[in-house]
Amino acid sequence: MSLVSLKAELRQQLKLSPQLLQSMEILQMNSQELLEYLGRLTEENPLLEQEDAPSLRDAYEELRQKASWIDGGVYGATFAHAENAPPERGAADRNLESLAAFLRDQLERRRLPKPLLALSKYIAEMVDEDGYLDDADLDGLRELKIPQPLIQQALDTVQSLDPAGVGARNLSECLLLQLARQENVSPAVIDIAARFLPELGKKHYGPISRELKLSIPEIQAAEKVISALDPHPGRAFQPAEAAVYVRPDVFIAELDGVLTAVLNEYYLPRISISSYYTRLLKDSDEKETRDYLRQKMQQAKWLLTSLDRRGGTLRRCAEAILEAQRPFFAGQTCELAPMSLLSLSEALELHPSTISRATRDKYLQCRQGTYPLRYFFSRAVGEQGLSRQAVKQRLLALVQNEDPRRPLSDQRLCELLAEDGIRVARRTVAKYRMELRLPSSSARRR
Repeated sequence: MSLVSLKAELRQQLKLSPQLLQSMEILQMNSQELLEYLGRLTEENPLLEQEDAPSLRDAYEELRQKASWIDGGVYGATFAHAENAPPERGAADRNLESLAAFLRDQLERRRLPKPLLALSKYIAEMVDEDGYLDDADLDGLRELKIPQPLIQQALDTVQSLDPAGVGARNLSECLLLQLARQENVSPAVIDIAARFLPELGKKHYGPISRELKLSIPEIQAAEKVISALDPHPGRAFQPAEAAVYVRPDVFIAELDGVLTAVLNEYYLPRISISSYYTRLLKDSDEKETRDYLRQKMQQAKWLLTSLDRRGGTLRRCAEAILEAQRPFFAGQTCELAPMSLLSLSEALELHPSTISRATRDKYLQCRQGTYPLRYFFSRAVGEQGLSRQAVKQRLLALVQNEDPRRPLSDQRLCELLAEDGIRVARRTVAKYRMELRLPSSSARRR
């Protein structure tokens, strides 16, 4: 006989409606994504009407008169139809010719025997985008029973082409091919390029000096010659890509003597509900038509509500960031005050996930430049309670003011920061230094 137990269980479960999901998605969209989304939605929903507002251009021009540094990238969208609008920035004039085609053209201009010309063209096709050859590819030619002298002759032919250094199997060979075309190159430069590139890259001059019997100034002179060479001779022939420009979502500008957060909504069309379809919804006698229009009406109203909510949330976040970082925006300091996403959510009485969505992939432009909104979230570090960004600024200042002949080690940087009340571990200093793209002390020595 089996016993069956019954028990009551109370659970809470949150189900997101399609409307709520849409609102969350709109909040997370940056300006470009929102513009594209509105374009798609107005094509799908007949109740939505999209129109450009001439007053937006006037408002944008008025803002630019007060803050001439503003560049919201609005002309490519809302005002693209305007006369005398500037062309799209970053557009390539023409596609560059490929490296392989450039090499083939040079080979065809030479009077080479047919077997040598064919093999040289084949090797030219194997050159990668940086201008290098893989030894494995040449080994494949040997497996095809092609005579080694012919392979070597074809390789020499390809390496004699422009750009200098093309067809090399490694960095050292690439640099030596370029040096071979220069006049009055000292033997020291050739020896260092052939044997000591790793040591030169780390600025370990001692082993080079002992092996080649050279002084430090002689090695540094050779280093200057080598550093002027091109380690990637083929990159100039890569297809040009259109530059991607960021459209700021928020401006922080001084208007009438007061720093103000301004949303960059000048690029957006005005969205409204069609009066024709509104009347049709009321007057139609067909149930199927009324059901369809009622559904689209609900979608349109929720879209307008979501847009208002997005603008209001983004404005509140921008104003809170302005208030917390006012000395930075006023130009009084380049250091940020500590501020976290959690502290901002508490100040605005909004859920942290809402703040996260409102600031994700969005940009702020001010007189100092254009920054991701997330840039202004920087946690406190050290006894003084400085932000992480501020500590990086202090670290950068120490490196910029150091003696280039005796650069500061990470340990010494750690000690100098501690003297200023900023106690961080040496590994933290090394981490911040690498994030600032500063080389190690040995690589900074001059």
